[in-house]
Amino acid sequence: MFSSVAHLARANPFNAPHLQLRHDGVAGPCSPQDVPRRSRHLAAAAVDEYSCEFGSMKYYALCGFGGVLSCGLTHTAVVPLDLVKCRMQVDPQKYKGIFNGFSVTLKEDGVRGLAKGWAPTFIGYSMQGLCKFGFYEVFKVLYSNMLGEENTYLWRTSLYLAASASAEFFADIALAPMEAAKVRIQTQPGYANTLREAVPKMYKEEGLNAFYKGVAPLWMRQIPYTMMKFACFERTVEALYKFVVPKPRSECTKPEQLVVTFVAGYIAGVFCAIVSHPADSVVSVLNKEKGSSASQVLQRLGFKGVWKGLFARIIMIGTLTALQWFIYDSVKVYFRLPRPPPPEMPESLKKKLGLTQ
Repeated sequence: MFSSVAHLARANPFNAPHLQLRHDGVAGPCSPQDVPRRSRHLAAAAVDEYSCEFGSMKYYALCGFGGVLSCGLTHTAVVPLDLVKCRMQVDPQKYKGIFNGFSVTLKEDGVRGLAKGWAPTFIGYSMQGLCKFGFYEVFKVLYSNMLGEENTYLWRTSLYLAASASAEFFADIALAPMEAAKVRIQTQPGYANTLREAVPKMYKEEGLNAFYKGVAPLWMRQIPYTMMKFACFERTVEALYKFVVPKPRSECTKPEQLVVTFVAGYIAGVFCAIVSHPADSVVSVLNKEKGSSASQVLQRLGFKGVWKGLFARIIMIGTLTALQWFIYDSVKVYFRLPRPPPPEMPESLKKKLGLTQ
């Protein structure tokens, strides 16, 4: 009885008594004859509302697909800005600022030159998005089950940080080869114009090391970025519904909920850009040069050098992160996936803290 509704309520990692389910499944008195009828109606409503169960393989697969769209499309859309940012990092004498960088690039390569590296960007960040968002949902449920209901609520920020860091570890392994090819295409004039040209050339020169030598600095850049991206987003959404939005999330329309998602995503993106920028500078220089290590590049750039291109990155990452969360949440809405509301303190914890009778 009520297996569908009860499962969705229990499966929420931040399980709180949003649905007060009694043995008959209905709050308030009812006759024994009404129990099966009301049970069937509520169970049918749950099936109609969602296309799959929270935490099912279909749920994780569709979350991964949402990640492919959110990361692959958005990163490809900002390739021109990313190209100028990379060139500012590896040759700050020539590309003195974001506007000067665009001007120099247009003079040397024309309009088509601004699209250099779009193929490795699309492939690499699609794979990264698949792992980043898909595994985040997996690890969030896994770690929540390990912590238990009350500790999940109390340590929810730590849970977001741990789940996102775990997901990004695997996401960067998927991204590294395409990221290396992209940087070579964008920052080394004459090296290669397409992915088909760059990959065999890189393999011939350095073997597999050419594609994975940047994975450690990529972890340095992406893991803090992703931890900030997910934890800041989750807590910002929670704060917006608590202090800014004038009505509960359950009373907001889907478009209103997506606006909150976009705003929270942009706020998270600004912090992401600042946290990850020094490592991003190291990755850009490292993938351009042969035989250099991350520590050597960091020493040569110095404190001031690692912050070159920060303004361009804040614009790019802020917009990017907001759009990614908007697309990801829109995919969940379109496929009717369960979208648990912001966490609430469990009743058992309220009783322990003396907040309820």
